[in-house]
Amino acid sequence: MKFSTRSAAVERLRTEAIWLPVTGGKQLGRSGEALDKASGGRISAALASGDLPAKAGSTLLVRLDGSIRRALLVSFGDSAEVSEKHWTEAVRAAFRAAANIAADEVVSTLHEVAVSGRSFEWQLRTQVVCGRETAYRFEQMKSKREPQTARPKRVTLLVERTGAARAENEVLQAQALANGVDLARDLGNLPGNVCTPSYLADAARKLGREFAMKVEVLTERQMQALKMGALLAVARGSEQPPRLIVVHYQGASSRQAPVVLVGKGITFDTGGISLKPAAEMDEMKYDMCGAASVLGTLRAVAEMKLKINVVGVIAASENMPSGRATKPGDIVTSMSGQTIEVLNTDAEGRLVLCDALTYAKRFRPRTVVDIATLTGACVIALGHHHSGLFTREDALAAELTEAGRDAGDSCWRLPLDDAYQEQLKSPFADVANIGGRPAGSVTAACFLSRFAEGYDWAHLDIAGTAWKSGANKGASGRPVPLLTRFLVTRAEG
Repeated sequence: MKFSTRSAAVERLRTEAIWLPVTGGKQLGRSGEALDKASGGRISAALASGDLPAKAGSTLLVRLDGSIRRALLVSFGDSAEVSEKHWTEAVRAAFRAAANIAADEVVSTLHEVAVSGRSFEWQLRTQVVCGRETAYRFEQMKSKREPQTARPKRVTLLVERTGAARAENEVLQAQALANGVDLARDLGNLPGNVCTPSYLADAARKLGREFAMKVEVLTERQMQALKMGALLAVARGSEQPPRLIVVHYQGASSRQAPVVLVGKGITFDTGGISLKPAAEMDEMKYDMCGAASVLGTLRAVAEMKLKINVVGVIAASENMPSGRATKPGDIVTSMSGQTIEVLNTDAEGRLVLCDALTYAKRFRPRTVVDIATLTGACVIALGHHHSGLFTREDALAAELTEAGRDAGDSCWRLPLDDAYQEQLKSPFADVANIGGRPAGSVTAACFLSRFAEGYDWAHLDIAGTAWKSGANKGASGRPVPLLTRFLVTRAEG
């Protein structure tokens, strides 16, 4: 699905379909009124019939004569003031309705309706993101693909001549974001027998070639030389060799300190010796969605050509049970020199991340954000709506929260008090890798904080937001929108 902008009088358009917003149950927008007049009142007559319910997301197709063949009326609710929720519901409904219309090209004027607390640019961006999300299909592993063509193929956003250049740039950036989200979803949806640590490394190299980014891939031997004992302890039980993947995007002067994104890349998580229950274990292919989000964000940033430096660090491994696997009670030494008592081998994400966080120090980062499907406890705390946010830095927390709110990819700050560190005490090592059932997502973040000294750091627990289960099972691409918006704001600041 491709998006573009155009400035023209609606009466002069030639298109298979146009989307017209309706507010207050019966009020047309500027273009709707002009088109209604040109069509001899056919649109207002359809509204007067009462066939369009006032509920946000309701739609009504009206057939027209002339250069515009159809008008899809889209209700934004029975209130004159449109909320963000009603706006998004209506936009999604327009794309769903359009999928059932034999029209490859449509023109949208939905952004003519003001949204409370949101900008015109946000409205354009939301249409692109919602449209691409609706059009997304993962069929790479099917021998026979769905015969139905995703429609519409092209969406033109009708804008005023004043501000047309700004609108075009916003749409281009939104498409770059959607491309990044799609990459993250594709990687997440691949099965574990395909998307191995080596596959992730190859995907990073491919991305580097496409956008002229430097990519380094550290092998097991190199990680041994760096004394990454925590990461290597997770990989011991697998036949697949681990990889530490480093991607450099340089959009600003080399003197500018980079933002480092650290992604958990457990390409399949059985739990190791602390084996998970069989039910829904197939979804543990999604345990690398933190890594996928790093690559997706880098793709979006590179396509946008943001004036900022970003380094992506991905700790990639499988977590498997075998005669070589790390056992509960084993003690390993991390790259930082801290010793860790592994009480539960299913708490492996923090083990690979702690060495990656130590490695990130060499880049003298301005900020480090790690992203991980880390704890089921975060799902219990926040469900599937918000990603969990942990940081000691109030300003950084505010930046990430606002970026998530603006991108429709929200996070919620949880505590990181020193009192929780008591749960991680070990009689045999510097720290235990789990702190018991109480506040499991908090103690996991506290564990990581011990390895994130010397720079501004935040941790995003995406266990509840990285994928969907059930009939609509699949990777969501989150938090690529949040991270990209955060970096866009940093680049513009």
